[in-house]
Amino acid sequence: MAADIFSPEKRSEVMSRVRGKGNKATELRLVEMLRAHKITGWRRHAKVFGAPDFVFPKLRLAVFVDGCFWHGCPEHGSVPATNRDFWRSKISRNRERDREVTRELKRRGWRVLRLWEHELRKSREVAALRRLRLALARARGDREL
Repeated sequence: MAADIFSPEKRSEVMSRVRGKGNKATELRLVEMLRAHKITGWRRHAKVFGAPDFVFPKLRLAVFVDGCFWHGCPEHGSVPATNRDFWRSKISRNRERDREVTRELKRRGWRVLRLWEHELRKSREVAALRRLRLALARARGDREL
């Protein structure tokens, strides 16, 4: 494990300038999957509470692609070796915010699907598509799933 090359003050300054705008590569992977499987009706970054990565506006389905590191994936999440208390707290706050956003969207009549970053890997694509199609079917009110 390598030590941080920055002092704690410099690391804090650098990290304070990082602004979350989603994981573009992961989002583009989902775009690729949606297009390849002819799933339509979605929009990226619509002006919806909680800033979902994708929405199906007619179905009121919000889709978030949660990064394994930033959202504390139970399978792949990790805490850096340095400044562990800060990172535990940061990831915990992210997870709590995710829960609050999901609750509020549901209160507003939206359905919410959260996919983990790792679910978009080629090896897991079939399962991710199954979850997405199930969420779409439920949003449409399909009786036969």
